[in-house]
Amino acid sequence: MSETEIKEGLRYSKDHEWIKVEGDIATVGITDFAQNSLHEITFVEISEVGTVLEANGECGLVESMKASSDIFTPVAGEIVEVNGELEDAPEIVNEDSYGKGWMFKIKPSNLDVDYAKLMDAAGYKTFIESE
Repeated sequence: MSETEIKEGLRYSKDHEWIKVEGDIATVGITDFAQNSLHEITFVEISEVGTVLEANGECGLVESMKASSDIFTPVAGEIVEVNGELEDAPEIVNEDSYGKGWMFKIKPSNLDVDYAKLMDAAGYKTFIESE
């Protein structure tokens, strides 16, 4: 397996989601480690826009030829956008998990508290090396 890509400037959850905050909106996706573990992603389902979630709340599902995995939100808030491209082309997650393969955008309701509980790139690297 090739080396896992871990982007600087993002925060990471123990469930292998990443989050990037821009203003009052956060973009969430699954990490390169997660998509590598799943292999060929064949289906992505995300909760609808307007869904209000608690931090670490289940908000979707990713399926592959090998397995299926729930998606969790690393922060509490309301989903404001879902990546519609993934419905017809779920393989985008395999090709660009930190870019075009993002899952959803959320308006955080408790960002300071939730964000502080997430790992930076170095912390996430240590975490996946211990798995």
